[in-house]
Amino acid sequence: VQLVESGGGLVQPGGSLRLSCAASGFTFSSYFMTWYRQAPGKERTFVAYITSTGGATNYADSVKGRFTISRDNAKNMVYLQMNSLKPDDTAVYYCNARGVGGVSWGQGTQVIVSS
Repeated sequence: VQLVESGGGLVQPGGSLRLSCAASGFTFSSYFMTWYRQAPGKERTFVAYITSTGGATNYADSVKGRFTISRDNAKNMVYLQMNSLKPDDTAVYYCNARGVGGVSWGQGTQVIVSS
């Protein structure tokens, strides 16, 4: 199982970023996919998840209305569109896969929101 995140970077407050997570080595379309984040000095926290078919999503209250999770099962990709970014969104963002084969994590991608 391999998960590789990309798309992080430095963005000004109010800006947007789109994170991507490329999955391989497992039956992607059978797995729940989740984005987590870990801010400096803090625990890793839930951001958003999407069910295996993409039929349902859920978001942390702190990102609801600003972030959108999506997936493309044909491409084995999951995305996190982040709009109206705030300095509090600064963190390393991790992709997580959960299914019959267990749980796997990517290496993370850094997002810094600063002027």
